[in-house]
Amino acid sequence: MIQQLSNRRKAWGNMMKAFCYISIAAVTALTLFMILYIFYKGIPEITWSLVSTSPSYLRHTIGILPDIMNTIYVVIATLVMVLPIGVGAAIYLTEYAKNRKVVELIEFAAETLSGIPSIIYGLVGMLVFCQFMGLQTSLLAGSMTLVIMNLPTILRTTQEALKTVPQSYREGAFALGAGKWRVIRTVVLPSCINGIVTGCILAIGRILGESAALLFTTGFAHNLNGFIEGLRSSGATLTVALYVYAKEQGEFEVAYAIAAILMVLTILINIATTLMGRLMERRNGQ
Repeated sequence: MIQQLSNRRKAWGNMMKAFCYISIAAVTALTLFMILYIFYKGIPEITWSLVSTSPSYLRHTIGILPDIMNTIYVVIATLVMVLPIGVGAAIYLTEYAKNRKVVELIEFAAETLSGIPSIIYGLVGMLVFCQFMGLQTSLLAGSMTLVIMNLPTILRTTQEALKTVPQSYREGAFALGAGKWRVIRTVVLPSCINGIVTGCILAIGRILGESAALLFTTGFAHNLNGFIEGLRSSGATLTVALYVYAKEQGEFEVAYAIAAILMVLTILINIATTLMGRLMERRNGQ
């Protein structure tokens, strides 16, 4: 009887292990297929004139340089606004807040925000930022809409990262006479920098891939502007341009090229963010 139970448990364990391996293989294969397929279809369509010029309707040429710069502007502006707010809110909820009911209410609100469809964010952003605040359709209005969308992600990932720091670290710093903020700044935050970087990577991925919310807030212009002027002007990001070229104009070759560029940008930004997090962690360790 005992031997039968042992054999049954071993068979069940082997079956679950095989299921895990199959799941890992399926996810890896699906990811590689998507990346390789996009590169296969898009990289041959990428030319220097495509990525280095603006579109010209007189010469009937297509250029996506304004769309690339608009995407970079939106990423920078969104991160500059969302990181201090999200990290600061997470620090308050984890380290300072005493009323547990208030914390649970804010966490519930953040989880609710993360489940709202992006098209609703776009409508709200158009009504509040574009019309009520008078920003019109601009990259700044789109960035502020993306701040609201990505705030729950930054908040929750930073909270979970802060909770992984052992309480003994805080108690040791307090025993040495450090104040609350000094303990957070010099002990807690350096110990959970990887979690904050993870939230930043997730936010960047959502910013780069968002189109529905930006369709209502940033507009479709393909004008090349500087950073400050660009934020105040209407402009299409790469995802919006992909939608316009594929859906409205039927330029699927350009759409695949934009998709490949988005893949490359995502990979490069993720690598740069990860390396920056490791550098900060190494510097804090020294």
